[in-house]
Amino acid sequence: MNILITGGTGFIGEELKTILLKQGHNIVIITRSPKKYEDESAKNQRFISWEDDLASEMENVEGVINLAGENLFGQRWTDSVKERIMESRVYSTRKLVDAMREAKNKPEVFISASASGIYGNRGSDILDEEEAYGNDFLAEVCEAWEAESQKASEFGVRVANPRIGIVLEKGGGALEKMIPPFQFLVGGPIGDGEQYMSWIHRADLCNAIIFPLMKDDFSGPYNVCSPNPVTMNEFAETLGSIMNRPSFFRVPKFALDIALGEAAKPVTDSIRMQPKKLQVSEFEFHFEYLEEALADIV
Repeated sequence: MNILITGGTGFIGEELKTILLKQGHNIVIITRSPKKYEDESAKNQRFISWEDDLASEMENVEGVINLAGENLFGQRWTDSVKERIMESRVYSTRKLVDAMREAKNKPEVFISASASGIYGNRGSDILDEEEAYGNDFLAEVCEAWEAESQKASEFGVRVANPRIGIVLEKGGGALEKMIPPFQFLVGGPIGDGEQYMSWIHRADLCNAIIFPLMKDDFSGPYNVCSPNPVTMNEFAETLGSIMNRPSFFRVPKFALDIALGEAAKPVTDSIRMQPKKLQVSEFEFHFEYLEEALADIV
């Protein structure tokens, strides 16, 4: 297939790109700095700018995967940061949809990312794709992000929205922040430890993102997480066990709230998702349980 990707140079996108290229697909990646990747350009991989003729590019692709968005982590969510978080997702999605609308030959499928944050802080409630949205900032972002992508369905493009949980792999995501304290024997749970983490190994995530490309009756929002979410206490204990390190230096929620404010919510909120649509569609998880996922990574 010919596939266009945004966010193809990030923590998730790099792995996704590698998988797609190995499968023999032709990839076009939209990036703010295409010249930076000139050495990586090849017959089956091109880099273009957001300022290029995107409608023309849409004429020649069967699928579009949208992962673009401002990083949520590592900064306090001031009003200006919140604006960038929202606009980076909604504006980029709108630009892609407008290009599809303009194209005479439109892509068959538009896979546009969303996140588990759409459900808000829900305690121990089990959340499938039919659950109501939350009412905090992240939920508002995800709702607007999905709504913008769904406009492509108005002119016949099949739209799928992977609601992505906490991604596990080396070199980024939650583990990048959690592993160093364990290495120095000061690791432990974050917050009260009772909050649920809907986690996903990056390899399973990439396969789940690709899934709607291969299954032409698959559309709408779908939860992308292991079928076995864990509490933060369980996560920290398992990580400590895999690394042969103790797990009792708790990071209190109030300290995170002081340091990060609302930006602490992705790790202190409790979201217990179930990937019901993937399970019903017989998607194959390679890492269903946290212990085997962390053993593969760490």
